[in-house]
Amino acid sequence: MTTTMNQLPDNPYLLLTPGPLSTSKKVKAAMLRDWCTWDQDYNQLVQSIRSRLVTMASSKPDDYTTVLMQGSGTFCVESVIGSVIPKEGKLLVLTNGAYGKRIAQMAEVLGIYSIVLDAGETKPVNVKQLEEVLKVDASITHVAVVHVETTTGMINPVAEVARVAKQYGKTLIVDAMSSFGGIPIDVAALNIDYLISSANKCIQGVPGFGFIIAHRESLLKCKGLGRSLSLDLYDQWETMEQGNGKWRYTSPTHTVRAFDQALQELEEEGGVARRFERFTRNQQTLVAGMQRMGLQTLLATELQSPIITSFLYPESPVFSFDEFYSRIKQEGFVIYPGKITAAATFRIGNIGDIHLPDIERLLAGIERQLFWKTV
Repeated sequence: MTTTMNQLPDNPYLLLTPGPLSTSKKVKAAMLRDWCTWDQDYNQLVQSIRSRLVTMASSKPDDYTTVLMQGSGTFCVESVIGSVIPKEGKLLVLTNGAYGKRIAQMAEVLGIYSIVLDAGETKPVNVKQLEEVLKVDASITHVAVVHVETTTGMINPVAEVARVAKQYGKTLIVDAMSSFGGIPIDVAALNIDYLISSANKCIQGVPGFGFIIAHRESLLKCKGLGRSLSLDLYDQWETMEQGNGKWRYTSPTHTVRAFDQALQELEEEGGVARRFERFTRNQQTLVAGMQRMGLQTLLATELQSPIITSFLYPESPVFSFDEFYSRIKQEGFVIYPGKITAAATFRIGNIGDIHLPDIERLLAGIERQLFWKTV
């Protein structure tokens, strides 16, 4: 393995994005072996992953189960939206960015009656408004919210959303795509019914599948509700349960093996709490350094997650994001364009195999490339 890793070339740049992200050489090397989807060794690996994810997510692991689903994180979100809401159900979506809006779009395409409470792009989702709606509309059955909205980097008050949703007896769906594994969250303590994330985010695997942490009793009620064959959440779970780790259709074997290695590295780092500390330290160092150079954040500190940060364009007629992106890439880093309409922004993430020396190198590189200040 050591020889293999030494033979792997270094990436020409680090990915400072919300995922896919920079991974360790051990994660990359894990994909060099081929696996058979019917083999007992592989299926035991799948079962081990499922068990470890539940243990990570819940203080009451016996009450929860995990379903792995092929595709990107969006596939997993659509699997939940299309599989757990009955025909007579009604979904309320709390949104303040592109990914909350995507959930609403899924509901529309699937023919699910839904209400959208949009807080805008620079404010957290509105818990007070949620409660006001739930007070008067008893027909709502499900509530969906994005934990960290990577459109801006905002962290939403998921605990408050959970408290209100459960006060009114609603099934709660949490898109934790960009937070699970990097921000501590206990699905049992918050009484979350479905939490959704992906292999290539905070756990630092590679793209190819996502997963759903599901409350067992809630999931058992979903048999026959699926609006899609391949994305039927209950059928996928039932096959994995009965087949001892078998997927219904071809599984992304190399990605699964890489994820197993990524989980091991998370455990070696000290678990989610330690990774949260690293991400937080990275983000705070990044912001402090950018502010010293005159670059300001879109969001106030109290709204900001440690996952990805939106920065406002500098007030200069000669600033060009494309030029900035190209220069920073030459310095060895790839950053992200902005994704909101309310302001001109770019985004820098610090999840993945990114450490404080990397952030310090980034800041030094940016300081060398402040071309708009030299004109």
